[in-house]
Amino acid sequence: MATKNLRSPAQSLKRSVTALTATRDPLLVKIKPWTEEYCLTRNQQCLAPRLSRSMATETQLPQTEVYNPFSSTILRRPPPPVPNVLATVYSFPHMEPLRFTEYPANQLHLPLRRDILQRAVIYEADAHRGMSTANTKWRSEVHGSGRKIRPQKGTGKARLGDKKSPMLRGGGVAFGPKPRDMSTKLPRKIYDLAWRTALSYRYRRGELIVVQKIGDIEMEDSRWMDQIMTWNHWGKRDGRSLIVTRRVMPKLFEALNGGKEQPGCGRHGIVKEEADIDVKDILELGRVVIEKRSLDAMLREHSSDLNMRVPSAVRR
Repeated sequence: MATKNLRSPAQSLKRSVTALTATRDPLLVKIKPWTEEYCLTRNQQCLAPRLSRSMATETQLPQTEVYNPFSSTILRRPPPPVPNVLATVYSFPHMEPLRFTEYPANQLHLPLRRDILQRAVIYEADAHRGMSTANTKWRSEVHGSGRKIRPQKGTGKARLGDKKSPMLRGGGVAFGPKPRDMSTKLPRKIYDLAWRTALSYRYRRGELIVVQKIGDIEMEDSRWMDQIMTWNHWGKRDGRSLIVTRRVMPKLFEALNGGKEQPGCGRHGIVKEEADIDVKDILELGRVVIEKRSLDAMLREHSSDLNMRVPSAVRR
């Protein structure tokens, strides 16, 4: 005879949960289930620290701090060292290699920035224009009487003022052009960066030739300078060349640029003084032949954006 199951579904579920919990947690075996002591002990086990290792391992962060509010000094990380680039120094005009010289990469190995070069060339072109010469007379500057030409009404014609009116022949010009400065502005740091970018562009392409010293030639004959430019592959067939000197040398300038007595050999290139060089001249011809002291002076003059420090950022 089958016995009747007198347990309700709720009681069966309660006993199964109690048995499962007691088997997993040995501390709860001797405690009456679902009492206040039972629930408190179980919550403490849930909040206890786990001894197992998680998937994300915690690592200790580096202790190098940049700013400590409890100290009187600011800890600064030293800037990374700037690598140097090598340039060969030649003798002029024989072009024999003499030695190597080093230049910082932030002066002679910058990446090409066409936008900065364009701004520098436009700035120099506007500065070379100088003052505009256009000059016109406005209505207030025209000589003549200020009397009204005809009455305001009654003639059946349009209203008209004095004879200096811009609508009449011989009258003034309505807001015509005046002499003004055509130069524009460019920040000094951007212009210096454009200078070094142009020199770096020539250096990376192998078109910046550094010579020890460019001395004046013995005679101002253009044929001798023509042979030098052709022999060194600096002439017209190779894109012409720009020679930069520290000072003006009369015979060399006359032989290359020409003078009163001879036309010169300007088809092969031009020679300029260091003070007359700009960014456009560096980028215009096929290569740049420059004295070492002139190159050093250019880099020293156009490095205002490199060694800039903020004194207020250091507290003692």
